[in-house]
Amino acid sequence: MVLQNRVQKLTVLAMMIALDVVLSPLFRIEGMAPMSSVLNVIAAVALGPLYGTIMAFTCGLLRMLLLGIPQLALTGAVFGALLAGLFYRLRPNIWLAVLGEFIGTGLIGSLLSYPVMAVFTGSSQGMYWFFYTPRFIGGALSGSLIAVIVVREIKRVGLLGALQRVFDRSE
Repeated sequence: MVLQNRVQKLTVLAMMIALDVVLSPLFRIEGMAPMSSVLNVIAAVALGPLYGTIMAFTCGLLRMLLLGIPQLALTGAVFGALLAGLFYRLRPNIWLAVLGEFIGTGLIGSLLSYPVMAVFTGSSQGMYWFFYTPRFIGGALSGSLIAVIVVREIKRVGLLGALQRVFDRSE
């Protein structure tokens, strides 16, 4: 039973990673990755903070390696997924997951992107601490609002409860 549960978790996690890696570049606006925020919020609600963060980290790495996306793929997504999952765990409310995504991606991720990009590009010329903030907030908010609609739909068809039961079991 434990092995079956672990396989189910890894299967769902792999599907979420695949969705993020494929959909993020298709629905990307320069400097924004709203689909990443969509999947961060869905993962927060369905998978929880640990698996949501693993998903975001893996997606960021794959997008960097396969698609040439800069290191912003990690700084933007990981904190949003973690906070969205933690906020939702504190009180299961979709709007708390949205708030976590907004704070994690829109604020923390954007602010941490400045020093990361300054180190990787070797220059901070033309950049400042809030350089990425408007785009990250735009992506986080638009993606989160889309996620609210998607989560309501998967809840309506009964998939959300099934996913939550798989990820609430202890290993």
